[in-house]
Amino acid sequence: MAHHDPHPTWHRTLETVLGTLTLVRDTEGLRGIYFPHHWHRPDPVTFGPALDRGFDETAHQITEYLDGQRQRFDLPLRPSYADPLQAAVWESLGDIPYGTTVTYGELARRIGPDVTAQQVGAAVGRNPLSIVVPCHRVIGSNGKLTGYSGGLARKRRLLDLEYANATRLQLISSAPYLW
Repeated sequence: MAHHDPHPTWHRTLETVLGTLTLVRDTEGLRGIYFPHHWHRPDPVTFGPALDRGFDETAHQITEYLDGQRQRFDLPLRPSYADPLQAAVWESLGDIPYGTTVTYGELARRIGPDVTAQQVGAAVGRNPLSIVVPCHRVIGSNGKLTGYSGGLARKRRLLDLEYANATRLQLISSAPYLW
């Protein structure tokens, strides 16, 4: 069943080193950040009209992050419709420290005893706020990179960026990583 949200939305695009991002917001907060060919990307007609006004802080923080100058985001978030498990998973993603990774199974255990790695994977794959809600920090049980709605090359690039900056800032040790 489709979920209808009565709040009007607007969008703008942002050119980044990762490609063009589409930012979507309503009056209360950021609704989505989408790559071209993003998995589970809503129909662009739902993004509302193009509007540059109101996106300055989001664009600024994403640019700072991609330049290695920001580790956390401070933005009003209002993700598109989520069921209770998706909401719990997306909230837990924000608890994964910058420059580190967790497995789908580990994240499932943190959320609850009846939550499986597969359920977490499905919810992570539907995260509408890529980069800001850091789903790229979740990896397979063998330490390998697995699905990312923006593509594995972007996931690797985000993890490499975070690892290099976290090591430089001494937020984490310089131990080798698997991806």
